Amino acid sequence: MDITDGAALQELFSKVGARAPRWARRRCAGAGRQELGREESAEEMLWAANVPPGHGGDTGLAGEAGDGFVPAAPANTELFVPRQHHFSAVMHFAGLKAVGESVQQPLEYYRVNLTGTIRLLEAMKAHGVRNLVFSSSATVYGDPKYLPLDEKHPAGGCTNPYGKSKYFIEEMIRDLCKAEKDWNAVLLRYFNPIGAHESGLIGEDPQGIPNNLMPYVAQVAVGRREFLSVFGNDYKTDDGTGVRDYIHVVDLAKGHIAALKKLKENCGCKIYNLGTGTGYSVLQMVQAMERASGREVRCDLRLQRQGHKPSVPWQPLALLPRLRALHRALALLSLQIRYTITARREGDVASCYADPTLAERELGWKAAFGLDKMCEDLWRWQLQNPSGFSKN
Repeated sequence: MDITDGAALQELFSKVGARAPRWARRRCAGAGRQELGREESAEEMLWAANVPPGHGGDTGLAGEAGDGFVPAAPANTELFVPRQHHFSAVMHFAGLKAVGESVQQPLEYYRVNLTGTIRLLEAMKAHGVRNLVFSSSATVYGDPKYLPLDEKHPAGGCTNPYGKSKYFIEEMIRDLCKAEKDWNAVLLRYFNPIGAHESGLIGEDPQGIPNNLMPYVAQVAVGRREFLSVFGNDYKTDDGTGVRDYIHVVDLAKGHIAALKKLKENCGCKIYNLGTGTGYSVLQMVQAMERASGREVRCDLRLQRQGHKPSVPWQPLALLPRLRALHRALALLSLQIRYTITARREGDVASCYADPTLAERELGWKAAFGLDKMCEDLWRWQLQNPSGFSKN
């Protein structure tokens, strides 16, 4: 959906009901329901999004039009099925989210993230929906003044336009809740979601070159990319690489269910960190993927982005149909996780990890999965989907 299009949002609220889907229970029978539990999955959802080109392969998991998933671009309004409707709450995930890209395209980030949120809030207001869970980010804290980061840490000193856009949206929502007392909002400051569903059916499939660390590492480990570029090894951390708080995506999903329950208390505007409270460096993450995948990690300072030949050349015998699978299996066994060190990426900070105490105390939520589990689940998904959803 182009969430900057106010007319399209009004159309969505007018014509599509929240009690449509069964995808979380039927399409993902072994996934969402088992993971969130019977009580939590009792909430019925409508997922409205523009599926990026090339993501058609995952529609069987996420649902189809009229089955909880709505391709809600203005051109697709004919897919909206009129029905008795009532939205009790909105979870707002829509927007652009790459730190490096935001530095290069600041106006696009402000246009989509800020204007889109204003249009969404206007549509919610017009249709009497006053409960919101917002997908914010730990980037709103900027360069930390102390660690771990709690919700009292000053926000707004952001180092990139992406983080600034999240902070501005938080301020919009806070002001709205202050001005209109019937609004309730939970602002969730994510740290770094990674992993996949343990079934291997649902995972992260970025288009083009991944902007996030772990999908990139997984693609190197599976042979889809040549090597990983580590942005900077001169930070004031134990090994010189950036430190982040990584959280399993399933733990993150459960945090949203807890936030929905909080809205029922007429909570006003609340802010919570969603993280584990432990920071890991880039190199520690690469080593964790080494354990999960069995791929040897090797640093090669000679690697260059341009003109580098593949490490696993395609042998003539692979052209023979009966030997192709064997060749691929042998090639996978010889793969390594190779990385090289490059310059720091503009907008990054040295260290960032959470104090999640408030979420545990007020939401009853705490991350359950550790680093090795995150990497094992990510690797399972990557092995089952070596070329992503669209080429399986």
